[in-house]
Amino acid sequence: MRNPRTGWLLLSPTLIVLIIFGFLPFLYVLFVGFNEWNIFAAEDGMRFNGLDNFRRLVFDDDFLNSVGLTAKFAVFAIASEVVLGFLLAQMLTRNFPGKSLFRIIHTFPLMVAPIAVGAIWRLLVIPGFGPVPFLLDRWFDIEYLIGTYPDQALLTSVIMDVWHWTPFVTLTMLAGLSSIPKEPVEQAKVDGANRFQVFWYVTLPFLRPVLLTTIFIRIMDAIRTVDEVWMLAGGGPGTRFTGIYIWRVVFPRTDYGYGSSISIITLYLTIVLCWLLFIGISGQGKDEVE
Repeated sequence: MRNPRTGWLLLSPTLIVLIIFGFLPFLYVLFVGFNEWNIFAAEDGMRFNGLDNFRRLVFDDDFLNSVGLTAKFAVFAIASEVVLGFLLAQMLTRNFPGKSLFRIIHTFPLMVAPIAVGAIWRLLVIPGFGPVPFLLDRWFDIEYLIGTYPDQALLTSVIMDVWHWTPFVTLTMLAGLSSIPKEPVEQAKVDGANRFQVFWYVTLPFLRPVLLTTIFIRIMDAIRTVDEVWMLAGGGPGTRFTGIYIWRVVFPRTDYGYGSSISIITLYLTIVLCWLLFIGISGQGKDEVE
């Protein structure tokens, strides 16, 4: 008979790390969120102010705008990555010349650190130096200035994120497609189903758990995007996402209490979205069992 203490003993190192570097910092941030704390203020130390920080962010136009901008960025980036990742995964399920080389080159962006990705794209789009503004101006007579036009900055951020994370979506989709049994697909073709019907009624139901899990991971990444976007545009117009707004509140303003409250609300919104996806995955699992 197995001893349950052995399992807890094996899990204890991981649990200790999670408690020290995850749970305890969360409790500290939660505590600071209910206090007014500015190290450069006239009064030293923290001063308890209850829910004032949370009440303040409800009427903070800059915070609300950052949430809307982050949501727009996440929707466009994740939707593009899912579509491109699925198409590339479908292509990689077939044999074609140079397939192995393409798979290696395709995964290169995943090996690059986010801050390096931002620096690379900054060199590509910086006016007077990067090739992108030069070619757009010469070929299409388009003035490309991400520091001036918010829409261009947001579009560039989305394209950069798609370039960086589409390989991850491709790999997850490829794993999902490879796990689909051939019998249902062949049976649907024998019954006269076309390609769209096979995809909608056979492939998509099998891919749904993989798809939702991939979106789950990408939503968490998109909401906390800071480093690569900061390197690209420095938090200028069109790129003032929630993570960058938190950084501005905590570091330049040194308003730790208000910054902590924003972090807690951002975490709450992330948990709500992830919970909805979890319900979708659980519902799919129950349907399959029934």
